[in-house]
Amino acid sequence: MDLSPLYISLKVAVIATVITVFTGILCAYYVLKLKRFKGLIDGLFTLPMVLPPTVVGFFLLILFGGNSFIGGVLRQVNISVVFSWTGAVIASSIVSFPLMYRTARGAFEQFDENLVNAARTLGMTEFNIFLRIIVPNVYPGLIAGTVLAFARALGEFGATIMLAGNIPGKTRTMAVAVYTAVQAGDRGQAYKWVLIICAMSFGSMILMNFWNNIQFGKKNREEDF
Repeated sequence: MDLSPLYISLKVAVIATVITVFTGILCAYYVLKLKRFKGLIDGLFTLPMVLPPTVVGFFLLILFGGNSFIGGVLRQVNISVVFSWTGAVIASSIVSFPLMYRTARGAFEQFDENLVNAARTLGMTEFNIFLRIIVPNVYPGLIAGTVLAFARALGEFGATIMLAGNIPGKTRTMAVAVYTAVQAGDRGQAYKWVLIICAMSFGSMILMNFWNNIQFGKKNREEDF
């Protein structure tokens, strides 16, 4: 059994999750501070979550294709996105981004702004307030968003196959491997990859719930004291 789809999927999912975590947290934090066009920008950030993944992949293909402005600029510096491992990372990042963004925004919305106001009166900078006050108080939600983004990136198919293609040993992820096995009539191979994907995704959810239960119990013990 060729395990390259497993390695490719893990590598793509990890890098996509790192990208998604940073961009999702920053976007969620600054969208809450907007005075105008908040609903419009929020809708744009959430759109990949409700669009079919193949539609997202189509837009990415148009955006990074050889006939586009961005694609032409990248081609000048010998960077290829279409049918490349980089394209798989971009596709997974875009599709998993809304999960991180929405989870982070929900965590920030529940944060007590009085703590921020108190920190400002003590002369703390906005960066230090964010890093030392806000993040430590909302990190359980951020951890949950990270796990959800990783699980989504791990199982991404539609946008990936549109932008990165199905190249063995290069862009064939586990989800794409399932599709390939079914197309070839190899149900046994498809079952194996399905079981692996389900086990990894379900394991991620179990770990997230376990983490949340630990944090909830810790918070209750602190409140008792």
